[in-house]
Amino acid sequence: MQGKFWLRHVIVTIAFAPASAFAATDEALLPRNLSPWGMFVSADVVVKAVMIGLACASLVTWTVWLAKTIELRRKGALALKRTRALEGNMKLAEAAERIGEAHDAVAQLIQSCAKEAELSGGILDDGLQERVALRLERVEAAMSRQIARGTGVLATIGATAPFVGLFGTVWGIMNSFIGISESHTTSLAVVAPGIAEALLATALGLVAAIPAVVIYNHLVRGITNYRALLGDASAQLMLLVSRQRDHRDFRLSRAAE
Repeated sequence: MQGKFWLRHVIVTIAFAPASAFAATDEALLPRNLSPWGMFVSADVVVKAVMIGLACASLVTWTVWLAKTIELRRKGALALKRTRALEGNMKLAEAAERIGEAHDAVAQLIQSCAKEAELSGGILDDGLQERVALRLERVEAAMSRQIARGTGVLATIGATAPFVGLFGTVWGIMNSFIGISESHTTSLAVVAPGIAEALLATALGLVAAIPAVVIYNHLVRGITNYRALLGDASAQLMLLVSRQRDHRDFRLSRAAE
């Protein structure tokens, strides 16, 4: 009886010992923290650099959105106010006097127009309107470049962030396969951490890219509306110049100044 009991004990030990050891090994290899922060801390240096870069890109995206939204609202409201004022029955000298030393876009349009009228010496010919139109076009282009400054980085982030995240994914999966080769086992505990880190890099890439594209399109629409306001202001100034030319009162306006 003792011999049979001992043989049974040996068989049970041989049958279940490898499974127990394998389970213990899996438990030892599994990371303790699979939260996003835990995966970031345990990630490879390259994957960490990718994640930090994508996080910085996301921060830049929201910073540009906040700054340009405030700028567009402020400048758009001022441009609309000044454009509506030009629709009234006023002369170029009066409009220039009202804006004073302001430096907003419509103010610069008015100042440029008044400067050209002053330099023309009161000569009312077709060349005056052509020169005024040229000046207004240059000011519009300069103001458009100024208001669009900073939006190009959003297009860059939206186009490159997914590929940067994909690079982190490839690097993490590559490290997972290296871990399999070094441990001589296909255990999921060896592969899982690297795959999780890789997928986190991909997620961060999408988190950075999707808002950048949406915000870029939103700002482009706002900038287009702002340019339309400047175009309306330029049209009102051209009408004002044309009316004064028809009445031939540029000299009177300059004398009044």
